[in-house]
Amino acid sequence: MFPLGTVLFPGATLPLHVFEPRYRQMISDCVSLDRTFGVVLISRGSEVGGGDQRVAIGTEARIHEASPFVDGRWAVLAVGSRRFIVESWLSDHPYPLATVRNLPVATVGVEPVAIDAAAAAVRRALALASELGRVPPWNETPEMETAPDDPDAPIWRLCAAAPLGPMDRQRLLEIVDARERVSVLTELSLQVADDLYRLLAAGTS
Repeated sequence: MFPLGTVLFPGATLPLHVFEPRYRQMISDCVSLDRTFGVVLISRGSEVGGGDQRVAIGTEARIHEASPFVDGRWAVLAVGSRRFIVESWLSDHPYPLATVRNLPVATVGVEPVAIDAAAAAVRRALALASELGRVPPWNETPEMETAPDDPDAPIWRLCAAAPLGPMDRQRLLEIVDARERVSVLTELSLQVADDLYRLLAAGTS
């Protein structure tokens, strides 16, 4: 398990610079044993040295690229796959371990008009963020790797692109119903857009 200060969505890419000894060991084990690892958001504290508080729902990540440095650090590019819920945390030695259960994939599709509305809200929020010089560490069309038949792929792409904070992104990850996820994404993106617009208007008045 790799607790982080960010949320990984299914299909989204996650670049990592791994320098802490226990996670260097974890990546080395994953590479040599061809295993995946789990990513969960740290809700409080820090992943460095432990003592953090971790959320229960995260995303499985498979390593797409991994390059070791001579000093033991790793440059890793991982890709999110399935969502899971942590059933129990085990030892943190040699690195965090947990038993998890995979969460079901949505089986009910979302109306295209709803996805279009969410996309428009995300684009508006991104445009206002860019106008204010608040370029987020993601972009409107993030690199994604999803299965061709994944009905949630367009939704996860929008979730990954939206300029939202980690707790809002976690909220989207945890929603089971895809239609509700799209609705909440639209609502959150419009709220961010409204907040950014007020900041922009205040700066030009």
